[in-house]
Amino acid sequence: LIPETPTPAERLTDAPLPPELTLDRWLTSWNIDLLWAIVAGFAIFFYLVGVWRLRRRGDAWPVYRTIMWVAGWLLLVWVTGGVINVYQDYLFSMHMVGHMLLTMAIPLLLVPGAPITLAARAIHKRDDGTRGGREWLLWAVHSPVARVLTNPFVAAGLFVGSLWVFYYTELFRWSLYDHLGHEWMIAHFLITGYLFVMSLIGIDPVPYRLPYPGRLLLLIGVMAMHAFFGIAIMMQEGLMIAEWFGAMGRTWGATPLEDQYTGGGIAWSIGEIPTLILAITVAIQWSRSDDRETKRRDRHADRTGDAELEAYNARLAALAERDARTRG
Repeated sequence: LIPETPTPAERLTDAPLPPELTLDRWLTSWNIDLLWAIVAGFAIFFYLVGVWRLRRRGDAWPVYRTIMWVAGWLLLVWVTGGVINVYQDYLFSMHMVGHMLLTMAIPLLLVPGAPITLAARAIHKRDDGTRGGREWLLWAVHSPVARVLTNPFVAAGLFVGSLWVFYYTELFRWSLYDHLGHEWMIAHFLITGYLFVMSLIGIDPVPYRLPYPGRLLLLIGVMAMHAFFGIAIMMQEGLMIAEWFGAMGRTWGATPLEDQYTGGGIAWSIGEIPTLILAITVAIQWSRSDDRETKRRDRHADRTGDAELEAYNARLAALAERDARTRG
């Protein structure tokens, strides 16, 4: 028997070309990445154990944090094992959808879960001078490496700079041809997105955070660079990794160049939606922070009987009396 000649897609991906992407396949197409399914399972399990420990000893933990944490990891499982994973090797646009979800949407769900705060409260503190899980966690949070990576300017630079470096260097090709490169891509964009979101709206402790006006200005700058990246891809006259996306032998869907244009539009438009949510969240946190500060001052005034105001008025009266004596 004459061996069957592999198709271009099979030569490149070691898998047959999937059928045309239709609406129903967004829910029914699966190719589970076992690594990230296991990571997500452990992350959810240990988080729920931490919440259970707190509640068992009578401490409260907001339900919305648990919901967002679980939702973030379930979204990661879908991104790495659902329709995006099935089609991202064949459609640049699907690759970009996955990228936007990894670096923006998923961190926007995970960061409010405050896993470090939960762990610090749930893990027992050691009193014998040795280091346990809680002590090592707090050491890592305050380590020099963490101090650098969580700096808002470094986090923003990694977040937006990674876009350009990844897609315009050999890293993009490595992620397509090598499974290790693909896994590195997922981890990298997940971590850089998490660091950036945490620097803006995180509850967990970090060595330094910008004041709220600075956070909004930084976010506006990142939004501009992110939009420019999407436009740059849309203006590309040639294919990125042409020997890959242009050689799949697809007979369905948009042409590779049209699909690449769509991918740039996704990075420019749809990718800005999580950024807008970030801006709104920062603004809300800023407003609540002002409210808390006002209430704190009111409580202080109630406790001291407006002593500060009375002292200030007394100083003004003394100055006025002195001026009157001088003129007299």
